Order: sequence, then C-alpha cells, then structure tokens
Amino acid sequence: MTPAADSPVQIWVDADACPKVIKEILYRAAQRCAVQLTLVANHPLTTPPSRHIRSVQVAGGFDVADNHIVNQAQAGDLVITADIPLAAAVIANGCQALDPRGELYSEDNIRQRLTLRNFMEELRSSGVDTGGPPTLSQKNRPALLCGGLAAAWRPIPAPLRRATQSGDKVAHQAVCHLG
Repeated sequence: MTPAADSPVQIWVDADACPKVIKEILYRAAQRCAVQLTLVANHPLTTPPSRHIRSVQVAGGFDVADNHIVNQAQAGDLVITADIPLAAAVIANGCQALDPRGELYSEDNIRQRLTLRNFMEELRSSGVDTGGPPTLSQKNRPALLCGGLAAAWRPIPAPLRRATQSGDKVAHQAVCHLG
C-alpha cells in the first residue's frame, strides 16, 4: 500500500482489547495534534465528539476487525494493537505498529514476537498456564504509551519526540495532556 499524496497519516486502533485508559490518551493526542484516530471493533464504541475521532463497528467473527484495519490502513499510518499477527501484517504494508503498552513493533523485532507468540500459544493449547502480561499500573499507564507514541508518530516534532522518550514530564503533558 502506498499513501495518497494528499492523504494525512492516521492512527488506527484495534479497539476490541485496547484498555480504556489507553483509548483516552489516544483521544487527547488525536485532538491535540489534529490527526484522524479511527477505532475498529466488533461492538459499538462510545467516543468523544470530535472531527478527529471516529469508530467503525465491524461484524463479529475471527479477525474481522484486524482484516478491516489491514485493508484500510495506508503506508505510513500508525496502528495501535496488542495483536502480533495484525502488527506483522500492517508492518508488511508499510505502516507502523505500536503495542498499547508503548512497545514499537518493527521489521527487526516482529518475527521474534511472532515466534514467541506461536510458542506460547502451543503451550497454552497443551494445558500449560502461561499467565499474561503484567497489569498496567497507575504510574506507568501514560508513560508507556506516550513514549512509544512519540517515538512512532511522525507528526510530533522531533524535539518533542526526544523529550518524551527521555521521560520528560512536560513533554508527556504536551503530547498527552497529562498531569
């Protein structure tokens, strides 16, 4: 996929499993930076009234929301997802992919993530309890996503991206309206 010359970069969210607190951060960031945010889910979503935020409800079913994102996202867009196969598919299409916890997926690390995901899936299907990711704490919720968002999202000016990545609280507030 190649972006249209007049097509702005968008943020796409695999919203079925995205935590509410992360969606709220994304709402503020989209408003502040005036970038289109599209949440895709197989259930109705309530979003704040904004010309920059919209939700798309797709039919229920395996990977329906994922397939919608893969088919609609353009090269250069940012996709927020914890779904590693979806991240791999959008990276292959020229998009950037970011985990809701702030980890940037890349061509360099996505194969390793897929291999680990498939291994853990095999363990779970054989009855092994593999647990899950640690719970997001109040302290690290905004910092994780904002640091990754600033690293991935091109419309954010480079000095602000660097400051946000370094943990600068003022930069976090500027990007995410926190504090």
